[in-house]
Amino acid sequence: MDLLALADFNLVARHGGFGKAARASDRPKATLSRRVAELESSLGLRLFERGARALKLTQEGQALYERTGALLSEIDSAATEIALGGGTPHGRLRVSAPLLFSQTAMGKLAAGFALRYPAVRLEVTTEDRSVDMVEEGYDLVIRVNPAADANLVGRILLRDRMVVVAGPSLTRPADGAAVPAVVRGAGNAAGAWRVRAADSVQDIAFDPVLSLSSLIMVRDAVRAGVGAACLPVSLVSHDLAAGALVHWGDVEGPEIALWALYPSRRLLSARVSAFLAYLKEAFPKGAPEELAAYLD
Repeated sequence: MDLLALADFNLVARHGGFGKAARASDRPKATLSRRVAELESSLGLRLFERGARALKLTQEGQALYERTGALLSEIDSAATEIALGGGTPHGRLRVSAPLLFSQTAMGKLAAGFALRYPAVRLEVTTEDRSVDMVEEGYDLVIRVNPAADANLVGRILLRDRMVVVAGPSLTRPADGAAVPAVVRGAGNAAGAWRVRAADSVQDIAFDPVLSLSSLIMVRDAVRAGVGAACLPVSLVSHDLAAGALVHWGDVEGPEIALWALYPSRRLLSARVSAFLAYLKEAFPKGAPEELAAYLD
């Protein structure tokens, strides 16, 4: 397979047309068209549906683009890095991070990384959904307790745990009655938190009186004395230390692990390696207290 023709095919696919690709690359439209036609001929496949007004990838073309686009980008990046001195981090670095981590720490982390590596153009997108790293063009994603994926590798960045907290004015019911609660999300029914406190496991019944979409909002409402809540200890450790909130117990269940993930088949670029090292420097032990230090 002609790699130059493959690169031209990816250029046209990325820009959605021969004219747009020619303008973006400052190359003749006829050259790009000829190269793509030669690639189609060598493969015995039609890669584009050519309409009067639009150019659309065929099913085979889409598959080829998805499988080769990231690899060609890495080849180009590797060549540029070598030309610039071996492993100097540079270029665009796209990161996807969950909402709470972004709200509490990512702003300061991104700023510090940008100051240290000015040649890297860092782009951070905040979202809790599962993303397709290759399809959506991410170099690295940060996720909480991600499902196992053979296409991804990574490392645990931070560990956290959930605790039940309340304002000092709210008395914990001794008779098993439900406590008013602030919960995340809509439509939450009454339930119970199973917590460990004083070497015993107990259930704390709760009845939601307020439903909010953000854990930051939940914490602020609990500070105001509306009810109790189940929150990450990193988010409330300052309030607990100051006596603004009272710890009712640690929630039973698996630990919360924040992972940094990247595609297993990719060579680790200098910019991704630098970002992983920067995260490790920021959270050397991966403890909740280290994340809490980023909170105002």
